[in-house]
Amino acid sequence: MANKLLLEVVTPERKVVSEEVDIVVAPGELGEFGALVRHVPFLTKLKIGELRFKKDGVERYVAIMGGYAEVLPDKVTVLAPAAEEATDIDVIRARAAKERAERRLREAKDKLEFARAQAALQRALARLKVAERGSR
Repeated sequence: MANKLLLEVVTPERKVVSEEVDIVVAPGELGEFGALVRHVPFLTKLKIGELRFKKDGVERYVAIMGGYAEVLPDKVTVLAPAAEEATDIDVIRARAAKERAERRLREAKDKLEFARAQAALQRALARLKVAERGSR
């Protein structure tokens, strides 16, 4: 593992990814960041978005629904409330969630309803983007 990072993406329900990889790129709260082996250690909050990693020249994608990332010189650990690899995303369900969220945005009666609908839309869009990128 001298030239590889161990990437672990974990949710409360399961371990989504546990593999030795070449690079990890994730949606940090302050902006996207990348990590290679021997990276300086840090801890950051994650935004809803796309995490991607490359292993032996093949890029893979994971939809991340926020959470935290710990980067160590030989390991990246992502703790997320929900995460799905591109190949596991049900595109029909994600499209339906997007449409529901858009309808809820239009019909929101207060700031709280609007904020919840906006978050649901962000999650659906992240899942759709990751599913599309993973199918190429």
